[in-house]
Amino acid sequence: MAGMTADISPGEAERLDAEDELAAFRERFVPISDPGVVAYLDGNSLGRPLRATADRLQELVAHEWGGRLIRSWEERWLTLPEEIGDELGRVALGAAPGQTIVADSTSVCLYKTLRSAVALRPGRDELVTDTANFPTDRFLVESVAAELGLTVRWIEGDADVAAVTGPRTAAVVLSHVDYRTAAITDLAAVTRLVHERGGLVVWDLCHSVGSIPVELDAAEADFAVGCTYKFLNAGPGAPAFLYVNARHHEAFGQPITGWMGAADTFGMAAQYVPAPGIRRALSGTPPVLGMVGVQEGVALLAEAGIDRVRAKAVALGRWVLALADAWLVPLGFTVASPRDDDRRGGHVTLRHPDAERLSRVLIENGVLIDFRRPDGIRIGLSPLTTGFAEVRRAMDRIRELAG
Repeated sequence: MAGMTADISPGEAERLDAEDELAAFRERFVPISDPGVVAYLDGNSLGRPLRATADRLQELVAHEWGGRLIRSWEERWLTLPEEIGDELGRVALGAAPGQTIVADSTSVCLYKTLRSAVALRPGRDELVTDTANFPTDRFLVESVAAELGLTVRWIEGDADVAAVTGPRTAAVVLSHVDYRTAAITDLAAVTRLVHERGGLVVWDLCHSVGSIPVELDAAEADFAVGCTYKFLNAGPGAPAFLYVNARHHEAFGQPITGWMGAADTFGMAAQYVPAPGIRRALSGTPPVLGMVGVQEGVALLAEAGIDRVRAKAVALGRWVLALADAWLVPLGFTVASPRDDDRRGGHVTLRHPDAERLSRVLIENGVLIDFRRPDGIRIGLSPLTTGFAEVRRAMDRIRELAG
């Protein structure tokens, strides 16, 4: 992306869009049919649908399901969780084959990996997580602690990891990108620190996968989970994924043992015997229709390239900051997200004392953003669908409605 300037004119927005290497990808998405939408800035909660996903679903229903019927399980569907997982690992996670699988929801994947991490550290009785972590993460940490008689150690930001981890730490659960502020945690440094204390780390990648490069293998990460309906545009309720480093596979015992994770899926054995490798992370029947969206989203990301996606996300973030400083800060807004490009993920959060009411007004007037308690307005920046002129229109509308 070209360097940003202090110019926030319509002409500058047009120039940035004209020089955008990813601009053509916007045509690959289903057009927004609501003429009242000024800007869609919530793709970090729900990405827009791909034309290819709609076409692929029609093909699946008509031919794989409608024509081949149950035969499609053996012909194609049974291996999809691993095939798509491997491609996701290659394209977005820095993960070698055989360590990533598409399954369940983020919550279920987090439960599986957290329970497994604790089992791999017998005798340790503490879990660590952030008070500002996403609710699912905090709720599940407390739930697993209650189930197993463990103690939860709460931290205020990743800087506190060193202060609370030690010989009693079984696992640390953290988000790579803060869902509220977009602050990026140093995944490699935290992982290394926890390992030095003898613990394991479960990473939540929901707000980083498909937006910023992730290098799980290089960081020697233990476990990771994430959703696919944000920056991967896989669709509402699309299945999540989980990553288990190969060094843990032999001892990895997930707690929801189902037939799809058994060594002989159709053997109908009397006793559960786990499948080798990452497939043992499966439980029930894979959601084939939902996996189509994941497959197409990963394919598009592979074509665009995660580095180009990250470069545009950075540029869009700078653009929002420039507009906010010029137009919104004088109206009582403050910037909650890091201004340092290297520390900011794929959205920018603005704070305002009347953010909850203002968010409703913005949505009613076609600026689709997210409100996050107590006073945050999230400006979601999806590099494959968000344009610079679109962002400028949205910020101008915010200025108008908040003025």
